[in-house]
Amino acid sequence: MPEGARRDDSRPASSGGASTTAFTWARDPVFWVAMLATYGAAVAAGFTASLLRIPLPWMLGPFFFCSALSLAGVKLRVMPGGRELGQIAIGLAVGMRFTPQILAATFALLPAMVAATLYIMLVTTAASFLYRWLARVDATTAFFATAAGGVADMAIVAQERGGLLSAVAITHALRVSTTVAIIPILVVSLGAAGSSTVATSTASEHPVLVVLALALATAFAWLLKASPLPNPWMVGPIILGIVLGVSGLFSVHVPNIVIVLAQLALGTWLGCQFKREIILSLPRIALSGLAASLFMLAAAGAGAALLSAATGLPVTTSFLSLAPAAITEMVITAQVMHLDAEFVTAFHVMRIAIVSSTILFVYALYNRLVGMIDGPRI
Repeated sequence: MPEGARRDDSRPASSGGASTTAFTWARDPVFWVAMLATYGAAVAAGFTASLLRIPLPWMLGPFFFCSALSLAGVKLRVMPGGRELGQIAIGLAVGMRFTPQILAATFALLPAMVAATLYIMLVTTAASFLYRWLARVDATTAFFATAAGGVADMAIVAQERGGLLSAVAITHALRVSTTVAIIPILVVSLGAAGSSTVATSTASEHPVLVVLALALATAFAWLLKASPLPNPWMVGPIILGIVLGVSGLFSVHVPNIVIVLAQLALGTWLGCQFKREIILSLPRIALSGLAASLFMLAAAGAGAALLSAATGLPVTTSFLSLAPAAITEMVITAQVMHLDAEFVTAFHVMRIAIVSSTILFVYALYNRLVGMIDGPRI
C-alpha cells in the first residue's frame, strides 16, 4: 500500500488473475465482466455512503464494501492503472491550489515539517517495540513493519536483512487502511475546517484546458517513473500543478466529477488489497499490526495538538499532516473536505523525503537500542 512505493505504483494493480504485464487482461472477457461488476458494486456503495452522509462517501463506501467482499473470499478485479489515474487527478487538483502566497507560507513551515517528521520517526520506533512484543517477531521485521515509508521499499529492505516480508506487507496495509477508515470520521467530529478555498477565482473549468492539464500531468508522472522521486503518480502532478499555476501559464479547476471518480478508483483499489487467505494465515501478525496502527493514530492526534499550538494551523490540518497513512489518501481527504491540502501535501512529502533518505541510518541506531535493551545473547 503505498506511499512512496514507486516501484509498486508504477505498475497497474489488479486483484490477481490476469497478467497485466502481458496485457492478457485486455483480451479476457471474464476479467472485464468481473471488473465491471466490481466497479458497479463500488458505485452502489459510494452512493449508499453519500445517502448515509458518511465522510468521503465515494472513497470510504467502496473501500468498506470491497474490503468486506475481498475478506469474504469474493474475487474482485480493478482496472489496471486505475489507482494511478486517481492519484494524477488529485495531485493536479492540489498543485493548482498553490499560489505564490501559499508557497511562501509553506516554506515558512519548513522547520515545523522537519520537527513533525522527527516526531513521526520517534512514534514509529516506539510502535516497533509494541509490535515486536505483540506479534513475537524479530527486531528487523518489527522496525520495517512500522516505519513511516512505502510498503514496497520497506518490504524489500526488510527481506534483504532477514525480515519477514509478508508481515511487513500486511502491517503496512492495515496501517493505511485503518487510518483511511478512521481519520475522516475524526476530522468531521473535530468540526474545524481549514482556511483554504477549493479553487482560485482565475481557475478555468473549460473541458479542453482540463483535459490538457490532465494529459500533461500524466505525461510528467510517467517521465518521473525512472527518477528517485517517491510516488511520481501523486507528487509529479502536484509539482506540475504548482509550476503551471504559480508561473501564470494557465490554471484549471479539476471538476468535481473527476474528483469523485478518483475517490472511487482509490477506494476500490484499497479495498481490493485485502486478501482473505493472507489475513487468515497470519492472524497474530494482523491483530498486532492493527494495535500498532491505533497506537500511531493516537500519537498523531497528540502531535496534532502540539503542532497546531506551535504553528497556528487548524487541528484538522495538523492531524492529517501527521496521520500514519499514504500521502494520496490524506491529501484527498483534505481536498474533498476543504481543508489545507497544500500544507498536508508539504508535510507528507517532507516526511517521505527524510524517511527514505535516512531509513538505513535510523535502522542501525535502532539495532543498537535493541541490543542495549535485550542485552548480550548467551
